[in-house]
Amino acid sequence: MKRFTRAAIIGLALATTAAPLAAEAQSRRDRQERREDRREYRQDRREDRREFRQERRSDRRDWRQGDYDSRRDYRRDRRDDRREFRQERRDDRRDFRRDRRNDRRWDRNNRDWWRGRDDFRDYRGARSGYWYAPNYGYYRVEPRYYGYRWRRGAYLPSSYRRYYVRDPYVYGLRPAPRGYRYVHAGNDIVLMAIATGLIASVLHDVF
Repeated sequence: MKRFTRAAIIGLALATTAAPLAAEAQSRRDRQERREDRREYRQDRREDRREFRQERRSDRRDWRQGDYDSRRDYRRDRRDDRREFRQERRDDRRDFRRDRRNDRRWDRNNRDWWRGRDDFRDYRGARSGYWYAPNYGYYRVEPRYYGYRWRRGAYLPSSYRRYYVRDPYVYGLRPAPRGYRYVHAGNDIVLMAIATGLIASVLHDVF
């Protein structure tokens, strides 16, 4: 009985001592885990901040590059716009000068009214054996028609009926009636019937 009592006392003492030791060991493990958790948390935060700063630097770099590209594109567009504007102004001035030249109308009192017009750019004066038709150029004629004086009621030969007057307004002429066309015939303009070549009227000595 005494042995049993002694063993019980010893067991109770050991149990009483082991429980705090186990609790202390568990507490140390818990504290160690919490420290590791805090360490991992701080490490994660440092990595997050580092990534955030890296992303901000990348964003600022991209923004600066994009802003630089935008300014460069803007300057390039401005240069292109100015170049196109200057070219358009040159074209407008050239067209204006050409239009002024081409707006000259026939003037019986001015033998040089045609000078500078585009449709007379190849004209170099009278040439023996040739007629000149504005917008067409020189072309050979039969000797019997060179210097011929056209008159109303005559017939224009078929080989000379294709040199149409493109702009009767220049010569102060009304639009041709239906079935008629104005034709250059030497130094004259004749109004002829398209079907037969019959001359209805003549404007002499145009240039």
